[in-house]
Amino acid sequence: MSRTIVALHAHPDDESSKGAGTIARYGDMGVRCVLVTATGGEAGDVLNSAADTPEVRSDLTAVRRAELRDAAAIIGYDDVVMLGYRDSGMPDTDENRHPEAFVNASFDEILGRLVAIVRSEQPEVILGYDDHEWYPHPDHLRIHDLSEELFVAAADPDRFPDAGEPWAAQRLYAPAFSLRRIRTLGQAMADRGLDSPFDRWIAGVDPQASDPPLTHVDVSAHLERARSALRAHRTQIDPDGPWFQIPSDVILAAYPYEDFELMASRDGASPVGRELIS
Repeated sequence: MSRTIVALHAHPDDESSKGAGTIARYGDMGVRCVLVTATGGEAGDVLNSAADTPEVRSDLTAVRRAELRDAAAIIGYDDVVMLGYRDSGMPDTDENRHPEAFVNASFDEILGRLVAIVRSEQPEVILGYDDHEWYPHPDHLRIHDLSEELFVAAADPDRFPDAGEPWAAQRLYAPAFSLRRIRTLGQAMADRGLDSPFDRWIAGVDPQASDPPLTHVDVSAHLERARSALRAHRTQIDPDGPWFQIPSDVILAAYPYEDFELMASRDGASPVGRELIS
């Protein structure tokens, strides 16, 4: 079985905010890690005032691609594939109606390209997205739909016969925005007399709500690399903003994990565990 992970992401910076520590960890263990990014983040804005210059705004797409390359190198990805679709923006916007937007591209065309990547790389694990109820961005929802179909199609010899020999990845995971993590870190911040960046969001969540079964990957040794990768997205991430409001020592003491939901499995993997790859 190939010790490879193929990670699908929607935009530059998603690879750094979802599972970066886990990829860094597995890369250090000798696992080949391949990043596939669907769009260039064209619909995004400059969210860090320190990076908001005329030069940056004159070609934000090129800047974001460079940020992605820098972040991927920090994380330790072995290869980066940019599919080249346009960021779809949010519903009912001009970006969402753009003919080159990711959501308006042929589903089968995109799926065929992804199948070719999976059959070439032969990963044990594919990382996709869950249904993103908490952040229903059209591009994230499309990654969810594609990743579920990709897990099936790449293994089917009757589908996309020109895309290479069929390959059956063993597991499909999605990074999880877990309530357990949010509540645990929120309490750890409160214990120190500090505000959590999740306080306003969690206030609107049913106190009885719970997570699905999750795999918790310990990223203690790779937390700072993940945070450095996030900082590499200078146009999107304010180093003094909410992403870094919780100090590293609080995370390490209270919840040094990245969480993943097992979306599909061929090897009988438990949805609860400490590893994504055997």
